[in-house]
Parts: sequence; C-alpha cells; structure tokens
Amino acid sequence: MSLNGDLSRRLAVDTNEMEWQPSPSGTVLRKRLHLVGEVESGQVTSLVRYLPDSSFPEHEHPEGEEIFVLEGTFSDHLGHARAGTHLLNPEGFAHAPYSEEGCLIFVKLRQYDAVAGVPRPQRRTATEEMDWEQSSVEGVEHKPLFSDPHFPDTTRLERWAPSPSERRHSHPGGAEIWVIHGELHDEAGTHGPGTWLRLPVRTSHTATAPSGCTLYVKTGALPSLRSETSQRGAYQMGEV
Repeated sequence: MSLNGDLSRRLAVDTNEMEWQPSPSGTVLRKRLHLVGEVESGQVTSLVRYLPDSSFPEHEHPEGEEIFVLEGTFSDHLGHARAGTHLLNPEGFAHAPYSEEGCLIFVKLRQYDAVAGVPRPQRRTATEEMDWEQSSVEGVEHKPLFSDPHFPDTTRLERWAPSPSERRHSHPGGAEIWVIHGELHDEAGTHGPGTWLRLPVRTSHTATAPSGCTLYVKTGALPSLRSETSQRGAYQMGEV
C-alpha cells in the first residue's frame, strides 16, 4: 500500500478538503497524508481526531511515534497532553490512549531512523509554557522540539512575523511543514491552517507570510523514510 509514497514529489495537501475515515476504533477518525506499507502497520503520517469520550485499544509502537496536539486533550497512562504539546514515544512504547473532551492530533508512526546503540528519547514538551526564541532568520522565531547530534532530523515550531518579504529556504534533507495558524505563501500557492507540505530532499522554496503564520517544521527526516519505490523493491525481493 502506498499513499503519497513517492518522496521525490513535492506535496501540498489541504486536509480541510479531505473526508474523515474510520480507524479500527469506532470513536477515532483519521485523514491519512502518507502511507507506505501495510494498511494498519505501515509507515504513516496522519491527522487524527478523537471524539469525546473516545479510546483506542492498547498497542505498541515499533519504530516509535510522534504526536503534536492541535486541539483538545490527548491522554494515556502518562498523563494529559493539552493543545500545543509535542510527544515523542520511543520504539516499543505501549499505551492505550483516550480523550475525554476529544482532541485533534498530528501523528507520525514508524518513522524513527534507527541508530545502533542509541535509543530515541521519550519526551513530552508543553510548548505553551515555552518562550519564543529568535532564530537565525530575521522575522522568524522558534521553539525547538527535538534536536540530537545522533539523529539527522530536527523538529521545531516557527512563528513568522507579518512581512511581504520573500525568504528562500533550502532543505538538504527535505522538510515537512504543518500550517497551524495564518497563511504561508510559496511557489505552489497559498497554504492555510490544516495544510501539510512535503518538500523533497535537496530542494528549496521561496516563502512569505504577509499576515504572519505559525508552523510545525520537521527537517532532515525524509532520507530515512521508506518510499513506494523501496517498498516495491522489497516485495519483488521477497523481503515483505
């Protein structure tokens, strides 16, 4: 199974135009943005909605899990994660998540790049309690969410001040961007809240935010993702 599995393609997906699909739990819905592998066990990026008083059966997370809570409160045995919380759960982590009030989360599964002998950390970061820091780009503040010299990917929130000035951004390791607030403009058009962008490895784009915007940005992770080409090759070799 492959959905947007060609990592060489630039993508801009407006999730507001997508229909919600059921998950194995009848009270949890999803909009899948990227999937390579088996339908319920592949490498996947999704927008997920927990309805009020919803739950999901206990399960493990081979190759880890990353969550950013967009709305409401996401809960498990470790506690309650409110809107603005970023969660990293390491390989093999198990939980039975639920939400009493309902929530909306951005989720990435099975996407941890394995480094021999170096486990991924487990973290819960309440970004609402963090101060914005000035980044190396004028007019752009950030809140670092993950950076580790052992791993190629970095994750952060960015807040762009209103400006008509265009900024050229290069992404040697590719990039994924989720628009949280405001609008981001680039060569592909205007991207509002709920838009997911993926920029391939060794590409760049020229972007501006005349009214300002807030973004979730992940860079450097694409080389470690499985593509539909590699998956197809594995099937042909009998490895999958």
